[in-house]
Order: sequence, then structure tokens, then C-alpha cells
Amino acid sequence: MSGHSKWNNIKRKKGAADAQRGAIFTKIGREIQVAVRSGGADPDVNNRLKDVIAKAKTANMPNDNIQRSITKAAGAADTDNYEDITYEGYGPGGVAVMVRTLSDNRNRTSGDLRHIFDKFGGNLGTTGCVGFLFQDKGTLIIDRDGAPDEETMMLAALEAGAEDFAAEDEAYEITTEPDQYDAVRAALEQQGFTFLDVSLGPVPVTWTTLTDPDMTLKMEKLIEKLEEHDDVQEVYHNWDQA
Repeated sequence: MSGHSKWNNIKRKKGAADAQRGAIFTKIGREIQVAVRSGGADPDVNNRLKDVIAKAKTANMPNDNIQRSITKAAGAADTDNYEDITYEGYGPGGVAVMVRTLSDNRNRTSGDLRHIFDKFGGNLGTTGCVGFLFQDKGTLIIDRDGAPDEETMMLAALEAGAEDFAAEDEAYEITTEPDQYDAVRAALEQQGFTFLDVSLGPVPVTWTTLTDPDMTLKMEKLIEKLEEHDDVQEVYHNWDQA
């Protein structure tokens, strides 16, 4: 089983998302737009769109909103041309940070992110400076409330093709290889499980602990300000908040 839990690192993010639902929906709508433009409006043949729809559902985005975003993206010829860019850097105490953005102005985005990193004791680095500290994995989080007992849930996850399983106090965390992510998620959905969070992206190989209260506060602020930026879709880091 996993020695560290991604769930511990996203609980705060989920709370923030609940408080900023409008902004989250806007960002997801942008992701839907990019996914539709790159692969079409049918999620059955566009895996990227299928993944974004799953993400939208875990954020409690209404189905009508999702469908409107897809329809709008499919019919819009003059939509902004967003570029998918991932930035890498370090937070206080050497915490590794990866920031995935959708930007229509690379210079503006990189300048803004550099300012945020500098302001809270970090620094924006070059491509590849921390990427080796992460591996791409699929992660599925299921609320323990209403779910089966730990053994039953673990067997269901592993039979669906999961790579790893961990039971936390509030949730089950299921990890998959990238090429098994869609299949495992679909299999568990068919069994009636609902997800608190789903993601396909960088997961830390090693974790960094902060013991200095000032560094901890700065790291919290760094993540908060990065996630609030309009161009930022996801923030990945290896700060162990357990």
C-alpha cells in the first residue's frame, strides 16, 4: 500500500473548490473547450473530453452546464486559442511544484507565475527541473461514507485493474497506471461508486516535509495563489501535509 496519500494533499483543495465553485466551473469550461477542439464533441471517441467530464462531475458541475460547454465549444469558430503549458519550480524548503495551465498569452502567464513563486519563498524553474520527481498516474478518490468495507473495496478496485489501493480515515484512494485509468474508472462507475476526486497526472515519487511554521504558511499561500490564477488548471506538488 502507498506510504503517502494524495488524499491528504487534496482535502484542502476540495474545501477551497467548494467555496469558489463559479471559478472552478469557468476553468473546467475552458478545459472542455480545449478538449472538444482537439478531439471532437463525442466523449465516446474523445478520451480527453471524457476525462474532463469526469472531473466536472466530481466538482458537482451540473450536467446542463457540461452539455452547454460542449455545444458551445463545438459550434464556436472564434474561441480563444488556449495553449496547454506546464511550469515547474520549487516552493519553500525545496518542495517540488508543477503547475498545469491553459493560457492564451504565454508571456503573461509565465510572468504572473514567476511573481507568485517569488512572493512566497519559491522560484519558477526550467522545464524538467522537478518533473523527474513525479510519475504520471491515475488517481480515484472514493468517499468511505456509504462505500463498502475496506476489504471489499480493495478487491473491487484490484479486480477492475487498479495498481494500488489505500484506505484513509475519510476516503479510499485508488491508483492506476495511465493506460488503465479510463477502464478502472468506468468499471467502478458501473458498480455504482461515486468519486470525490479523479485525476490523471503527476504523482510524487518522493515527498518533502516542512517543519518550519513560516515555510508552511508560505507554502499554503503559494498553492492558494497559484490555484486562484485564472490560467492555472492544476497544481501538483510533493509537500507531505499528513
